[in-house]
Amino acid sequence: MNTHPPDTTKHYWEVRELVVIGIFAAITKVSSLLVALAGGGMNPLSLMLKNVVFTALIIVLLFKVRKFGALTLFMVVGAVFSMLLMGGGFFLLPVMLLAGLMAEGCIVLLGGYGRNRNIVLGVAIYDIVSKLLAVGVSYLYVREQPQMLIVTGIMVGIGYVGAIAGLFVGTAFVKELRHAGIVRA
Repeated sequence: MNTHPPDTTKHYWEVRELVVIGIFAAITKVSSLLVALAGGGMNPLSLMLKNVVFTALIIVLLFKVRKFGALTLFMVVGAVFSMLLMGGGFFLLPVMLLAGLMAEGCIVLLGGYGRNRNIVLGVAIYDIVSKLLAVGVSYLYVREQPQMLIVTGIMVGIGYVGAIAGLFVGTAFVKELRHAGIVRA
């Protein structure tokens, strides 16, 4: 005989949403690693392709989980997964968190997750802010030899071209997933 009252508390995150975020975080890290390995290292083509895949998967994730905090939680889980998988990603965690919170704040200011363009614009903001802040962190490490930032800037620029392409690939992928009934709204 059950004498406990039923749990009527409303939780912000559903288990399904947390699982989706965790799966997408793992998929983005593994697919980025596979693209880099299949491309023969970090050459310009594999760098662009890695960013296309990463940005497209973030767009699909945010269309699937339309809640404030999804992008930031995705970044935290991705950083933890990156630390476990490759032993890195710890130093850029604050950069990713700040960029994620800024992007999600912009999405909310633009009207929320109900509009598709807000999600795409939020991911674009995340991409540019995270890359600029990462270059800033790199500057802190090489400030005695700022010439080293030239190569970093070129690599980040090439990566951002891939991220912009990923915005279009991600929206096209979401359209196909809607036809399949996987993504709603």
